[in-house]
Amino acid sequence: MADIIVIDDDPALRGTIRKILERGGHSVREAEDGVAGLKLVGDDPPDLVITDLLMPEKEGIETIMELQDQFPSVRIIAISGAGSGSDAGPLTDAELLGASATLPKPFSVQKLLDTVDRVLQ
Repeated sequence: MADIIVIDDDPALRGTIRKILERGGHSVREAEDGVAGLKLVGDDPPDLVITDLLMPEKEGIETIMELQDQFPSVRIIAISGAGSGSDAGPLTDAELLGASATLPKPFSVQKLLDTVDRVLQ
């Protein structure tokens, strides 16, 4: 199906997202922060990047901005536990800067799969 890179500083969450997406037929690579994620994208651009927003080294907003500049055809889903409901500031910023979709943490398996499918269409 699709080649996806998951960028998140939480190894347990990265692994869980990877398993969910691989069960859905996708090929998944992982990165622990924006620096490592951008290197993976540069080595072999994926169809989709799923990135957390709050990370050490290079946070998600910076990562999204660089992806949009260097790899404008790569679609992006931003995920974050910071700001949800009526105060979705970081996620709103991510969409304004080029993310195709956002997911507030925590999200369900079905919501993740539905969002990935929608963004890839």
